[in-house]
Amino acid sequence: MGVSDILSSIDLEIAQLKQARAILSGISAGAPNGASAAAKSGPVAKARKKRKLSPEGRKRIAAAVTKRWEKYRKAAAK
Repeated sequence: MGVSDILSSIDLEIAQLKQARAILSGISAGAPNGASAAAKSGPVAKARKKRKLSPEGRKRIAAAVTKRWEKYRKAAAK
């Protein structure tokens, strides 16, 4: 088996792997630049809105954390 035979067998295997990847990822054979069929149809799910914490909620959380640390420090001091 010569070098040219090895190279052609490698090229054949690469072509088969590319085809398998295209099938698994849903890429159509005629899609340019590797664009998938799902990307052409648009976004599937909308992004979630960012949740905002009110100033009162922040104060409650800060108070709870402070209380927790005070309890921890008192236990460590004993």
